[in-house]
Amino acid sequence: MRDDVGQLLWIGYSGPVSPALRRRLERGEVGATILFKRNLPLAADPTELCDLDALVELTRDLHRCAPDGTPALIAIDQEGGQVQRVRAPATRWPAMAALDRFAAPEDAALAEAVGRAVGDELAALGLDIDFAPVLDVHTNPANPIIGDRAFGTDAEAAARRALAFARGLDAAGVLACGKHFPGHGDTATDSHLELPRIDHGWDRLERVELLPFQRAAAAGLPMIMTAHVVFAALDPDRPATLSPEVITGLLRGRLGYRGVVVSDDLDMRAIAEHMGAGAAAVAAIRAGCDVVLVCKDEDHQAEAEAALIRGAETDGELRRRIGEAAGRVRVLKQAHAAAWAARPAPRREVVGSAAHLGLARRLAERLASA
Repeated sequence: MRDDVGQLLWIGYSGPVSPALRRRLERGEVGATILFKRNLPLAADPTELCDLDALVELTRDLHRCAPDGTPALIAIDQEGGQVQRVRAPATRWPAMAALDRFAAPEDAALAEAVGRAVGDELAALGLDIDFAPVLDVHTNPANPIIGDRAFGTDAEAAARRALAFARGLDAAGVLACGKHFPGHGDTATDSHLELPRIDHGWDRLERVELLPFQRAAAAGLPMIMTAHVVFAALDPDRPATLSPEVITGLLRGRLGYRGVVVSDDLDMRAIAEHMGAGAAAVAAIRAGCDVVLVCKDEDHQAEAEAALIRGAETDGELRRRIGEAAGRVRVLKQAHAAAWAARPAPRREVVGSAAHLGLARRLAERLASA
């Protein structure tokens, strides 16, 4: 049971990699680590923001295997625009809203090329997962958190471009994770700070918010991340992350999604200010999530682990759900390891290459001229 719970816990950390974190990785108590800007080594050269050699050493250090041989993965948010952790001398990508300035089919071709370029750079640095693409449709100009992170203001266009970006990541051997189900694009508040609510009826949700996720499920996207947002038409009392009606009933049942479901960060105030991390982790797994992210607070991480183990010891249904989720995570990891073994290791020269810089410049120029 501890091994299974370890697969479900994906964590961030502060400061350098500690001996305690290394031991947890080697014992299989952590399924993946998540890198943020705070974890990236700074370069001595002031013209370079990140020491790429040191980053490669860091990812090698974090790529440890549990006793059963299951590898720990490394994840990062590398969307483009404001949300990209690895910056210069890697390629600095404009926000993906730039693709809204291109007509079909050029927009999707460019999105796939950008996804491949982002993926090639991440793979060369030893990263396994990109928490991208954003599948939210940007329909609310007052939205404080999505904005130009979205691939468009129209559901069909956003889905077409975002899934093309995901195909590019896949071609590079990097796991994509679409977010934030069932859709964060029309909120007026930020779930990092408070719990948003969306009151649209089912017809609107199906036509706009859900359409990109329906396409992602049909395309077999390997991971989907949930939203800490209450959708009144689906479950008026619980945010999507904690709702069986939303995760199991809608995403698994109605949309037929078979990949790994990842919670958004349980440290975010939309969850943390309403319940403890332990209760939230148990509720998320019960709802149908396969992975819980706890991105910073070590006390919350320990609380989540303890609550899942304690709950599984007395609740057969929770134990079954943990085993199911852990099995799905292991299958994902095994497939990813096989894919990496089958392709040549990417060369470091691809990071910040002239071709990638030219592609980024093309998008930025179109965005600036609009």
